[in-house]
Amino acid sequence: MIDPYAPAPPGTPPSWRAPARIPVRQATGRFLVLAGVFVCAACGLVYELELVALASYLTGDSVTQASVVLSVMVFAMGIGSLAAKRLRRHAAAAFGAVEATLALVGGCSAMALYAVFAWTGDWGGLCAGGPRWLLVAFSLAIGLLIGAEIPLLMELIQRIRRQDAGGAVADLFAADYVGALVGGLAFPFLLLPFLGQLTGALLTGAVNVIAGGALVLGLFRRDLTRCARRLMLVANLAVLGILAGAAVLVDDFERAARQAVYGRDVRVALQTDVQEVVLTGGTDGRPLDLFLDGRLRVSGDDERRYHEALVHPAMNGPHARVLILGGGDGLAAREVLRHPGVRRVDVVELDAEMVRLAGRDPALSALNGHAYDDPRVHVTTADAFRWLRGAPTAAYDVVISDLPDPGITAGTKLYSQEFYGLARRALADGGRLTVHAGPVTSRPRVFWTVDTTIRAAGLHTAPYRVAGRDSTSDWGFVLAAPESAPPLDPDRRAPTPRLTGLSPSTLVHPRY
Repeated sequence: MIDPYAPAPPGTPPSWRAPARIPVRQATGRFLVLAGVFVCAACGLVYELELVALASYLTGDSVTQASVVLSVMVFAMGIGSLAAKRLRRHAAAAFGAVEATLALVGGCSAMALYAVFAWTGDWGGLCAGGPRWLLVAFSLAIGLLIGAEIPLLMELIQRIRRQDAGGAVADLFAADYVGALVGGLAFPFLLLPFLGQLTGALLTGAVNVIAGGALVLGLFRRDLTRCARRLMLVANLAVLGILAGAAVLVDDFERAARQAVYGRDVRVALQTDVQEVVLTGGTDGRPLDLFLDGRLRVSGDDERRYHEALVHPAMNGPHARVLILGGGDGLAAREVLRHPGVRRVDVVELDAEMVRLAGRDPALSALNGHAYDDPRVHVTTADAFRWLRGAPTAAYDVVISDLPDPGITAGTKLYSQEFYGLARRALADGGRLTVHAGPVTSRPRVFWTVDTTIRAAGLHTAPYRVAGRDSTSDWGFVLAAPESAPPLDPDRRAPTPRLTGLSPSTLVHPRY
């Protein structure tokens, strides 16, 4: 009878079906394999969330990006699982190679995506607006590697001690799902706020390669030839070196990437709990530009056209009590304070750091007229939708909605019928609501959808627009009031430039 635990000839890997010769007891070995499953699952989910977050940041359409990443990765995981069947004879070596490759690809994915976007302006690698092939490529590669993990780990844990397939699958998937939970929570609450997207991905890759290498070289080292052990050790150290080198250079990389995206005039770059805030210019006579999550939110050259059009039409009437939803930059508050008779201005802003920057940055605070130094201005850090739920009834003469563009999926609830119903409840008799509804010329369907939604909330509306710096850009707004209020005239209180009232016949008005 052949002893399966007898030493194999030097340089010869053991039989595929022979029990693994591990340096610890079987129970300890199984625990270490399940711990490896836990860590690998956590890392895999972090890579997945990293791709979704970065793609959403670069394009703004979080639903589409999440759908692309998740669907491609799940598909690729299935293909990876099938492909791993051919590697089971060399499960230990294959698993080590998969983890080293996954750590390198997943750890560097965020930096690669951001680099392509920063230096080409089109991270899809094709024409602007075309398919995002780079995102698909990373999703596919990471999905293939993650999918290959479970079959290989199943083979390794079965080689420690054979058990029925159902029990082994239950153990592996329990560790896998718990690891995914930890990774899913660690990404938004630890990695993203404390390390940022790029460093967080690199650290995850380092954890991944250490866990995979330690499991194979420590527990299953006897399954490898001496040459294979040396090769795997060198490969893991090389991956760690690449990730560590990238981590050391990440600050310089981000600085260079920001300059490629925003120009060399970047003065403030701040990652808050809510968004990335970048300020350019504002000194030596250069106009101040404010970018939120990569999108130009305030341009010093023409911001007055936007904020005057947003605020002044709503101030035609009683305006002692004004509520501003959003507007953390203080520019809408500046226009409100220009009107005599204003007694109180409540600003509800989600990002406290944005408000702090607007009050302390010399250029931005000068642009907003030091609005936050006015004792009539009171700031509340809260989500506008949730805050309106508890807002007092009929407490405001004017409500100004200066929120992110309605085309951004993440802000959909702020342009819903429920939201406008809550805003209507906060209005006093004869009060007025004004809403930033996005560009009219380039996205008429979005604009008219906002107008229709406001009317569905029981308000009558007066849509209007103001031209931007060139003939191809504009801003659209909707002035609204309860149906019992007198007719609205957006142009009456508007300073230059003159506003253009709109009707369904003015632009393409889709059927609903």
